[in-house]
Amino acid sequence: MFTWIDKIGEIPVVWQRPDSISILENKDALKRFSRYWAILRNKALAKFLIAKLIEVDFDPTLPEEELWKIHDEALKEMKVFMSEHDDQEIIKSWKEKVKEKNLLSLKREIAWKMLKSCRFCEWRCGVDRFKEPKGACRLDHKAYISSIFIHIGEEPELVPSYTIFFSHCNFKCVFCQNWDISQIHNGDPGSPEVVARVIYHEWSHGRIRNVNWVGGEPTPNIHFIFDVLVRLDANVPQIWNSNLYNSTESLKLLDGVIDLWLPDFKYGNNDCALRLSKIPKYFDIVTRNLKIINSNGDEILIRHLGLPNHIECCSKPILEWIAREMDLSKVRVNVMGQYRPEYKAKQYEEIARPIRRNEWLEAVNYAKKLGLSLTI
Repeated sequence: MFTWIDKIGEIPVVWQRPDSISILENKDALKRFSRYWAILRNKALAKFLIAKLIEVDFDPTLPEEELWKIHDEALKEMKVFMSEHDDQEIIKSWKEKVKEKNLLSLKREIAWKMLKSCRFCEWRCGVDRFKEPKGACRLDHKAYISSIFIHIGEEPELVPSYTIFFSHCNFKCVFCQNWDISQIHNGDPGSPEVVARVIYHEWSHGRIRNVNWVGGEPTPNIHFIFDVLVRLDANVPQIWNSNLYNSTESLKLLDGVIDLWLPDFKYGNNDCALRLSKIPKYFDIVTRNLKIINSNGDEILIRHLGLPNHIECCSKPILEWIAREMDLSKVRVNVMGQYRPEYKAKQYEEIARPIRRNEWLEAVNYAKKLGLSLTI
């Protein structure tokens, strides 16, 4: 295996950004995301590869509820395995001890069964995605990919990031900057074999820091993502770039797979979310999910896009909640100031203009006052 950081000088300049290099000297970033950086240095194994080391004897024809019982025990076994073995021991186990039937392949089986009564997200539509009608995401059982490319516009910890953009979304944000792929059918059905192959190619040539599952929204495509990961042998961190409106079931499937969570935290209350994204119980669901991920000890980079005229009702309550309710030892926050009115935003007077610099700085300074660790 190569070490990404050792190869940094070989990465073409087009895929570098000065702050993506200087972040390697940021002690706070290195400390809070220590496992992520360890994977990049080949000092730790990506979680989805560890899941392949956990042998699970299961019959794929069993009912979903029976597979869940087996899954929960196997997930506990994985966590015990990780706690009882240091990272170097786990790396040595790789390749030699990968099991034919393992925790990752079990997760894949459950995900495909869930498509028959889909509840990947908290809409819990319950539709059979092999048939009509389609649910809130408007997707059938296929995953439609809009684009795959090396992204240099993400946070410095992530760049260069290998982004897989899925079409469709379970939100209807009136200001969506990716509305052409989230709200309109776009892209072609993905091939897990091809996606696994191109990921391996970019990783093996030292061109990427991570795999960044994004959209649209990745949540309706969990089954496809597992199809890719069971075929992938690259020790590359997996990033979940999502609105985090996941069901508890899909969070459980992703537990033991995702190395760094990259959730959007859009609104500080349910009312703004319902009006601007047409999503019920938004704040309740996202805060519940953040607590679950945080309690699992996972590393999290929370994004908050500041909206004009929403600093008091959304930005400050969000930042206060993070500071008050989360163990911050593995958490960083990006208060983003790049909002511009896209899609239908100009139909809503208070967000019909770009955010002003003084509004954004008010949110940033408030986050600093609360003691949050900030990235850009």
